[in-house]
Amino acid sequence: MGFKDKLQNYYAKSYMDKNGDRITQLQGNVVSVKIEEKSILWIFHKLLVTLIIKPDRSKNVVKCEYKKSRWFKKVTFMTINQGNLLLVQGLKAKKGKGNGESIDILNIRNMTTKKDLVQVDGNPTKPVKQIRKYR
Repeated sequence: MGFKDKLQNYYAKSYMDKNGDRITQLQGNVVSVKIEEKSILWIFHKLLVTLIIKPDRSKNVVKCEYKKSRWFKKVTFMTINQGNLLLVQGLKAKKGKGNGESIDILNIRNMTTKKDLVQVDGNPTKPVKQIRKYR
């Protein structure tokens, strides 16, 4: 195990110790999308995206937020339309904080268009082919 691998394992372990119980995954259809962009003196760019998602087989809705800031370059976000099927990976809010019902987004997988917000190494998900059996 090299130094790089040890460092990656250390960071992954410390992240899981800190946020392991808060990591969550949500799949459902988009009810609402709100994108807010701000730029301060054409130097600092902020992006705030608020998604309201209705999970599969559920009556309630879940609020998801994505916040990103960047110097000099404009922040980009993927195209999401109302009704798209999304798989959202994120963190639940900390206990005792004001936004107990919201999820902070880490990654989004749009199952309708097969696009990712953050590209993940490995094989992309492929649709399952159904085999017809004739009798």
